[in-house]
Amino acid sequence: MKRLLIGLIRSHEHTSDKAKDPKLKSHYYRLSKDRAWEEVSSILKKMKGYKVLHEVQTVGEIVMEKKTMSGRTMDITIQVVGTSPGNTAVDIYSASRGSLGDLGANYRIIQEIYGVLDRKLSSYKT
Repeated sequence: MKRLLIGLIRSHEHTSDKAKDPKLKSHYYRLSKDRAWEEVSSILKKMKGYKVLHEVQTVGEIVMEKKTMSGRTMDITIQVVGTSPGNTAVDIYSASRGSLGDLGANYRIIQEIYGVLDRKLSSYKT
């Protein structure tokens, strides 16, 4: 219910180490940055309903979009950041195009993407 109320006014959501909501904390994997990039990029390209628009491996950024049933477009940026040799963090920023709130849709998109990544990379999750 809280997400729905927040979503009335806010049309974006992001993850970070400092997030108050535990579901919006960065996810870490025991993989080198290059290997994590390959895995994450491959997984995201196979997700139904999402379209990868742009990838920049040197900065670890993947830009995607998702069209909702209501016709809105969500812009999603995934960052793959090497935190130490053999460890990588994945952060997500999702924003809705348009002026009104998203009713929590960006929050749900982040949870969906993390769910798929965690399932596919479960043996590397920290």
